[in-house]
Amino acid sequence: MLPTASAYINQPHDYMTDVLAQSGGTFLFKGPWLSGMDMFLTINTSDIHHIMTKNFANYTRGHKFRNILDILGDGFSNTDGELWEFQRKTIMSLLKLPSFHSLYKMTIWHKVENGLFPVLEYVVKQGETVDLQEIFQRFTFDIICTLLFDHDPQSMSTEFPQIPCEKALSDMEEVVFRRLGTPPSFWKLQKLLRIGSEKKMSDAWKTIDQFIYKCLSQKQVDFTNTGYELQDGYFKLSTALVREFKDQSVEDKIREELQTKLVTNTGMKWKDFITKESQNLVYLHGALCEVLRLYPAIPFQYKSPIKPYILPSGNQVDPDSTIILCYYNMGRMKSIWGEDCMEFKPERWVSATGEIIHQPSYKFPAFNVGPRTCLGKDMSFFNMKIVATTIIHHYQVELVEGHPVVPSASMMLEIKHGLKVKLSKRCEVKIRLKVMV
Repeated sequence: MLPTASAYINQPHDYMTDVLAQSGGTFLFKGPWLSGMDMFLTINTSDIHHIMTKNFANYTRGHKFRNILDILGDGFSNTDGELWEFQRKTIMSLLKLPSFHSLYKMTIWHKVENGLFPVLEYVVKQGETVDLQEIFQRFTFDIICTLLFDHDPQSMSTEFPQIPCEKALSDMEEVVFRRLGTPPSFWKLQKLLRIGSEKKMSDAWKTIDQFIYKCLSQKQVDFTNTGYELQDGYFKLSTALVREFKDQSVEDKIREELQTKLVTNTGMKWKDFITKESQNLVYLHGALCEVLRLYPAIPFQYKSPIKPYILPSGNQVDPDSTIILCYYNMGRMKSIWGEDCMEFKPERWVSATGEIIHQPSYKFPAFNVGPRTCLGKDMSFFNMKIVATTIIHHYQVELVEGHPVVPSASMMLEIKHGLKVKLSKRCEVKIRLKVMV
């Protein structure tokens, strides 16, 4: 199987979709003898519910995963058991603090006003194309650094400065993905000799460490000198691909919803509207869910059982088994989402009464499943809604003709060649008051 898989190493996600669809939802990948590369791939919702929720304690990250993601050390995403429980409870307690929510909202809006807006205005005036994926990445990088370290690297500016740590993170994600498809003995030898992709990983690791330690060192100085108390937190911004539609497009419906909400809250400032009413943007919420269904930020999960078990699908897994939960491919399965699974339909998330339809996480795992569900889910939606409404309300976005939009081979789902778009200023929106009968 390895030669065939190697031929699709640069486009693995769509290839895996075809394989899983043809094999009924589960597939055992057999690597070379004694290579330790055998993997059990599944998009079976019963399997995922069983592994991630019902029998959660039996399925850990495992030593193989920790070795592959050694750059994360004993961090929250790379641990199991008591250490993971301790970190999870600590982070949850921080995220529940009112002071953190105030800091989070203030940080988001400050970056929109002083980073996102100026950059988009500059791009429009220059009449140039821009990589929207890069815009989102810079925005997110600045937000995370500001929240975690109280340090804004200001990568979101009209100069588009090169930030070594930001580039290093992308390199790290690429190398980690390649480790999954490489015999451990081979990439470990590369690591020892500092050659090939492992040299890229080593350089990235050094750059990331230098950035983080510099930030932490400065905060320690601040704390020692002034007694300043760090406010820690974590969130993840999932980005979306902008798609053009003919006739009545999704973009038009979102704008219509924005106008309706603005009319309802006459006299409110745009800033206050976004802060207080973003949860009422049902259609926008559905559109974001639809993006995440087809393009989850984390395309797959890696699991290893502690004890032998027969999964609901009938497949047996053993302690040395590698289980891959294929989240990206789940969104493309007719058996899960119906015949229209490849259609972009925000309406599938809106009920007949105009409320949000909530799907179980084992069917919609964009924020992971069960006890490992992303703690920053609500904050991520809030963040995405602010960015989306800011852009959609003020600008017309057009994909550059002929620009290829395909997923990259990486641990984090990114667009391989970026998202090249042309921005133009929208005419001022005229809001008509409803006549109450």
